[in-house]
Parts: sequence; C-alpha cells; structure tokens
Amino acid sequence: MLHHKMAPSASICQPRWYVVQCKSRQDDRAFENLERQGFQCYRPTRSIEKIRFGCKQDVQEPLFPSYLFIRLDSVNDNWAPIRFTRGVSKIVRFNEHPLPVDDRVIEEIRRRVANNSVKEPYFEPGDRVVIIDGSFSNVEAIFAASDGDQRVILLLTILHSEQNLTFPLQSVRKI
Repeated sequence: MLHHKMAPSASICQPRWYVVQCKSRQDDRAFENLERQGFQCYRPTRSIEKIRFGCKQDVQEPLFPSYLFIRLDSVNDNWAPIRFTRGVSKIVRFNEHPLPVDDRVIEEIRRRVANNSVKEPYFEPGDRVVIIDGSFSNVEAIFAASDGDQRVILLLTILHSEQNLTFPLQSVRKI
C-alpha cells in the first residue's frame, strides 16, 4: 500500500506573526537587516512629547523597546538566518516552540498607532518638576495635569497650603 504524504493543513502553512527579541538598542539594525533578507517585519512606534531646547517636540520611540514582530510561514520560510541576523537576539519561544501572535492583536496595535492613541505625554500626574523661569524659578512642584498643548497645572505648597497654578509648558522641567 502506498502512503502519500499529507499536505500540511492551511493553519500550519498560513503565515503568522512572531516576536523577535533584539539585542540592546539594536531594534533598528535588526529591523533593517531582517527586511533586507525579505522578511516582513513590523516595529510599532509611538509619539512621545519631549522638551528639547525649551520647546515641546514629538519624538518617535518604539512601542515595545527591544522587540519587533516578524511574519513567518512555518513550512515555507527558512527561519535559520533569523538568529544569525545582526541585531537579533532570538525569537521569543514558549517552551521549545515559537509562540505566534494572533493577527487581531497586530491589527489592534496598528489601529491604535494609526489613531495616535498610544501617544504619551511628557509629564504624568504625580511627576516631580521644577519651574525654571519667572517669579517661581527654582521652585519644585508636582505635575497635576495638562491645560492644553502649551500649559500645565502644577501643585505647589505656598504658605503651608497646596495650590494649583498654571504655567507655560516650556518653563517646567522634570526632576
């Protein structure tokens, strides 16, 4: 009796997303080198507000530092070169097997990144700050909230009483 090799099921052959751990501060290198080899990769970033030279600037930072997603077919793709790629540390595994990430998770991340809903403010409530100019120069305070794009509300202790005061964003620095 002849035995025919059964074709792998569609779920096995279908490309899936996996997580690659990158070497420290080499996310960009790993991403570029994997894409040069023809792999489809995704490295979501978020916009972070930072104060530089007294001005608020939006800076792109990785949403998951030291990690990126790679789309692989478990049957047709050659996974061997991945671990020898510059910048790559390893493929994240559960026990001995790489654990796929559901496509819906990747789509949700893409949706949130596209809608800027992962944008984070430079200050978070409770952060200790110092006022760097004006009549309150060198006074320490607690960041309470943002008041628009260019102003912040700070909690200061004045004459043994806590007061919420509004200041220009560029006049405040994180401690």
